[in-house]
Amino acid sequence: YTLGVKQLIVGVNKMDSTEPPYSEARFEEIKKEVSSYIKKIGYNPAAVAFVPISGWHGDNMLEASTNLPWYKGWAIERKEGKADGKTLIDALDAILPPSRPTEKPLRLPLQDVYKIGGIGTVPVGRVETGVIKPGTVVTFAPCNLTTEVKSVEMHHEALEEAVPGDNVGFNVKNVSVKELRRGYVAGDSKNNPPKGAADFFA
Repeated sequence: YTLGVKQLIVGVNKMDSTEPPYSEARFEEIKKEVSSYIKKIGYNPAAVAFVPISGWHGDNMLEASTNLPWYKGWAIERKEGKADGKTLIDALDAILPPSRPTEKPLRLPLQDVYKIGGIGTVPVGRVETGVIKPGTVVTFAPCNLTTEVKSVEMHHEALEEAVPGDNVGFNVKNVSVKELRRGYVAGDSKNNPPKGAADFFA
C-alpha cells in the first residue's frame, strides 16, 4: 500500500462544471479511469467509494443532492463487511479505524520541545505505541534522561491518557528545555524504555 494507506475514498469534484452540468457520463468515465489506475497500484476498486461532489455548491458533501438524480449512492465490499451510503460524509464515516497498539511499550518521538510560562518544559509529539498519562515516569532516548509526566494535553484539553495516533504535549518535571530536542524518543522507564543505538538493520 502507498505510504500505508489501506482505505481510499474517491471524491469526483466539480460536478457542477461538467458539460452538461452534473453529467453521469463524465462521472462514469472518471470512475472507470481511476478504478483502472488504483487497481494497478494494488487497491480493489470494489472496496473504494466513488462519490460525485461539488465542493462549491455542497452537492453530496453532507446531504444527498437533488442535482444528481441519477446517482443512487455508493456501495463497497471488503473483507470486514459491506457498507453503503450517498454522501462524502457517509463514506468518511464508513472508514474503519486502525487498531491502536496500546499494549506495546510506549514510544513517543518528539516533534518539538517548548518552554511555556507558568507550566515549564513541554515536549510535543505523536504517540506511536503504548499509553502515556500523568504520573508516568518516562525515559528519553538517546540522552537517557528520566522524569515524571505532570500532565498530558491535546488541543489545549487535559487528557487522562493518550493513545497511539494522538498528537500531544506533556509537561515534565525538573527538565530544562535545553536537555531535550526534536528526534528524541520518550518511553515508559518501567516497560522496555527506548535506548540509543550505534547501528541497526533496516
